[in-house]
Amino acid sequence: MEKYKNIGLKLTPQRLAVLQYLEGNKSHPSAEDIYRAVKRRFPTISIATIYNILESLKEKGLVQELNIDPYKKRFDPDTTSHHHLICTKCGRIVDIEMDFNPSLPENEGFRVERIHMEFYGVCKDCSSKGK
Repeated sequence: MEKYKNIGLKLTPQRLAVLQYLEGNKSHPSAEDIYRAVKRRFPTISIATIYNILESLKEKGLVQELNIDPYKKRFDPDTTSHHHLICTKCGRIVDIEMDFNPSLPENEGFRVERIHMEFYGVCKDCSSKGK
């Protein structure tokens, strides 16, 4: 995990385990999903530790928190600008790359820092099950 040496955080074994789990992960896991995965290697780790690690990774810009699930926060290691497709049946979340740069009027000195769009529908797997 050489690439994480200069992130400005102490690289504890638990933090490295979370980073390894998230690396390349496209499932947009919840803290609970990450906890279950990391707990296999570190049986004494707590869910609070996972939340603390995720918060520190979020502050360093290494993960983004998604509020697209009404029941739990999800985390995305892809911090580039992208949008999401969300299946309303199974909850699957898929990344989509799409240029979207609306021309917004300046209003009250508000400066847009990022845009995130969510598209809700039924995924291919759920559609085929419903036939």
